[in-house]
Amino acid sequence: MLEYASKPLLVRYGETDQMGIVHHSNYFRYFEVARLEWLTALGVSYALMEKEGVIMPVIDAKISYKTPALFDDKLIINIFLSETPRVKIKFTYEVKNQKNELICTGETTLAFLNSVSRKPIRCPESFISIFES
Repeated sequence: MLEYASKPLLVRYGETDQMGIVHHSNYFRYFEVARLEWLTALGVSYALMEKEGVIMPVIDAKISYKTPALFDDKLIINIFLSETPRVKIKFTYEVKNQKNELICTGETTLAFLNSVSRKPIRCPESFISIFES
């Protein structure tokens, strides 16, 4: 299993609701920020993949909330990849605050598609080799 811990992500005021709690929709943005950060750290350029005709839409997303995150919390998003990507890639997440309290868990599944035909394709070999090394 591969894993990655993101840089601390500061909860901004505009991400909270009237109760001072992070609005539920923001967690999927946090997942994306951490996922792209990890891919960049691995040397994967999402922009280059798109130029080469590969797009990766999210086709499934799940989240389970445990305790609220609040304005000014510093969140760490731990990402796990338990299987080698093929036509899809599934990321699992744990979000913790600065006190190491579990805020939520989640999953996103992305598909590899040809950018012109929008049909599923196999994961590029260069991408697979990064995750298998």
